[in-house]
Amino acid sequence: MTVITWPLEGIRIKLIKGITAHNMNLGIAGKKCGTIILSAEELGNCRDSATMQFCANKLDKKDFFGKSDPFMVFYRSNEDGTFTICHKTEVVKNTLNPVWQSFTIPVRALCNGDFDRTIKVEVYDWDRDGSHDFIGEFTTSYRELARGQSQFNVYEVTLLSFSVESECTFLDYIKGGTLSYQVVIHLAFTPSLGNPSQSTSLHYMNPYQMNAYAMALKAVGEIIQDYDSDKMFPALGFGAKLPPDGRVSHEFPLNGNMENPYCNGIEGILEAYHQSLKTVQLYGPTNFAPVVNHVARYAAAVQDGSQYFVLLIITDGVISDMAQTKEAIVNGAKLPMSIIIVGVGQAEFDAMVELDGDDIRISSRGKLAERDIVQFVPFRDYMDRTGNHVLSMARLAKDVLAEIPDQFISYMKSRGIKPNPSPPPYTPPGHTHHTQI
Repeated sequence: MTVITWPLEGIRIKLIKGITAHNMNLGIAGKKCGTIILSAEELGNCRDSATMQFCANKLDKKDFFGKSDPFMVFYRSNEDGTFTICHKTEVVKNTLNPVWQSFTIPVRALCNGDFDRTIKVEVYDWDRDGSHDFIGEFTTSYRELARGQSQFNVYEVTLLSFSVESECTFLDYIKGGTLSYQVVIHLAFTPSLGNPSQSTSLHYMNPYQMNAYAMALKAVGEIIQDYDSDKMFPALGFGAKLPPDGRVSHEFPLNGNMENPYCNGIEGILEAYHQSLKTVQLYGPTNFAPVVNHVARYAAAVQDGSQYFVLLIITDGVISDMAQTKEAIVNGAKLPMSIIIVGVGQAEFDAMVELDGDDIRISSRGKLAERDIVQFVPFRDYMDRTGNHVLSMARLAKDVLAEIPDQFISYMKSRGIKPNPSPPPYTPPGHTHHTQI
């Protein structure tokens, strides 16, 4: 849907309950369900983020039993005079003298880069039923906060600390040549995928068209290959018996070369994959932990920001070592690495969604992952009804790469690694740059 409106005007859309075909025939109007109001404001080009911490003293006692459970709500003022919530602090239980944790917020979200724009702050007493009791409010501005304006109104809300940092973007690191990506590809060779000689198998060796695994590998591989500068990919398989002794391996090279598992481009990986299907035996179990730990060992050796590792796992969603995989991911979250899991086939992917950690951050033995490093993508969502062609490469590319830049930035920021300065623009020999006055 495209919405066009005058600046500051916005648009109001009435919501109605869906009308069934039966109701439509009878001419019964849909039930009114309220109004949604859409408004927009052009964002300023400000990349700073502000980190601040507040405390308060002698707040009103709002609870009959006990004291208060205070929290703060920050509002950005809009161009039309209204206010929009931009941050809520955590609730500090049972105290009239709370000290809230420090928080970081983009300056654009706080005041859209307008340092004198009003910022309204309200303090509430939290109630379980959602009917929070209003304690008080004050107004300030980014400029006042940056100057260290310390106390606000009679409630003695105090600004304990305030700092500003310019946020580096993914493009800043690319321009500065600060990093190089190493893409590592792992394919599952486990019995849940079916016998490759049968058409029901996801590894079916069809002489006329690519199987589901090959399609996923080609489609996703062509998207992420541009992250790898030399296009030489270490490609490995896991969960298969290897000739000649039938040893089970969870990190065997698809090209059969233990000393040099690198394949030249996506086509090289596809060729090695098809050769592997002819020589190895699908066996199991489907263990992800050895795969994650394999890449983590290399990432642990290069933590200066010069390299970042992207592990691509293509699987049918079955996993035999969930607890060990969670532990490996929690440990890997400290390292310069990300994991993309592509689910192939029609199975349930509940375990893969859990590993993704978008809703609930992965934890192991009571230890929370330092950052989210996993992105799960079900490949079937991007295929047409015949199951033969990728429906939308643009949409697939967007979802596959959706979290990589932020995951990379979160690692670099946690280690205090800044991008190198961008090189000066190239000037051909014999040409002099003239500035027009």
